[in-house]
Amino acid sequence: MNGFVGTLVRRAIVVREEEIGAVVWSFLYFFLVLSAYFVIRPIRDTMGLAGGVDNLAWLFTGTLVGMLLLHPLYTALVARMPRRRFVPMIYRFFILNLVIFFLLLQVADAATSVWIGRVFFIWTSVFNLFVVTVFWSFMTDIYRPAQSKRIFGLVAVGGTVGAVSGSAITAILVGWLGPVNLLLVSALLLELAGQASRRLGDQEVFLNQAARQEESEAGVAVRSTPDGDHSDEVIGGGIWDGVRQVASSPYLLGIAFLMAAFAIVSTFLYFQRIDIVSRAIEDEAAQTQLFATMEAVVQSLTAIMQVFITARALRWLGVGLTLALLPAISMIGFGILGAAPVLGVVVVFEVLRRAANFALQRPSREVLYTVLSREEKYKAKNFNDTAVYRLGDQMGAWSYTAMGWLGFGLSALAFAMVPFSFLWLVLALSLGRKNRQMLLESERAAPAAEPVPV
Repeated sequence: MNGFVGTLVRRAIVVREEEIGAVVWSFLYFFLVLSAYFVIRPIRDTMGLAGGVDNLAWLFTGTLVGMLLLHPLYTALVARMPRRRFVPMIYRFFILNLVIFFLLLQVADAATSVWIGRVFFIWTSVFNLFVVTVFWSFMTDIYRPAQSKRIFGLVAVGGTVGAVSGSAITAILVGWLGPVNLLLVSALLLELAGQASRRLGDQEVFLNQAARQEESEAGVAVRSTPDGDHSDEVIGGGIWDGVRQVASSPYLLGIAFLMAAFAIVSTFLYFQRIDIVSRAIEDEAAQTQLFATMEAVVQSLTAIMQVFITARALRWLGVGLTLALLPAISMIGFGILGAAPVLGVVVVFEVLRRAANFALQRPSREVLYTVLSREEKYKAKNFNDTAVYRLGDQMGAWSYTAMGWLGFGLSALAFAMVPFSFLWLVLALSLGRKNRQMLLESERAAPAAEPVPV
């Protein structure tokens, strides 16, 4: 890659030679996970609408129930099996589910298909959060804090490309194969993701070598072991450890509130976008065209930011300030939207906010977990990313509805999110300071650094 763009890319992406294999497999792993989801996402939405728009709120409630039921089963698996076994097993569990849905839809009549579609909507919403949080738990397990700040943005690009590719696969093949047969395409991509996770696990030794070298050059205590490989270690513990860890740790509880705040604000903006668009554009085809255009702009802007901005923001601003950028954008955006609740404002606001979430908020939120124990990375993180996230969805949806019943208009609803976003911003800065403090404490507690042979 030559020229100005090539120079920018090389400066933005700092990857050591020992890390290249892990980065490639991480990129491919995330690409396959999100491709698998985005292949079936349009099918989920179609099936959900077939059951009636009025039932969507109940389907979201069903998703929360599904998360709460699945979490203890997941933690039981994590407690009893090594990573090398339980990660592919989780994906194969969902693959089996996809095959069952495929077989049921082959023989179901029209009335039964509606009910299967409702179950599939809930299942897909559970599937999405679980496979993504397992991926990021894996990332926080094998990448050290300094590595995560440099590399997570680049890895996230794999997910962005995967989302676009999965949507394209469905758009191209749905007319030829039909929606139901695409479930098997998603299953194939998910199996490939499981295989990629195994390959990535083999790179952990090289990542530890690179981490030791980086820590030695920085003059800090070496926290990694030269031959560290946790893929065959059993994490242990109990099935409710994730809930207990979040409830007993101010740091994890803070991350839980951070996740809930993000979900509440996102739901408010989603409802406002639907309301404003439905008033401004009556034609359904024009609405679909607008949403498709917004999605294309979001994904393009996200990819650019992930390559050129994410790593620099984390290195130069630190975790706290980078984490605070999205609530700052939300606070300003809701203020403008409250003053002018019109189509152009809500479209620009949502595009910028979603791109900032994918490129800045998500990677920096994952960095918060890199200073925790392996058990917390898989159990507490899963509870925060699934159950707490969906609980935030419910709180946002029902509070928005209740405020509407009380007579709040579009402007008042938007202005209500300004002080809430400010509290979210303060929480982000506080978690960033705590993350830095925990990292410094772990470095002081480590044995004295030793030179690492090159």
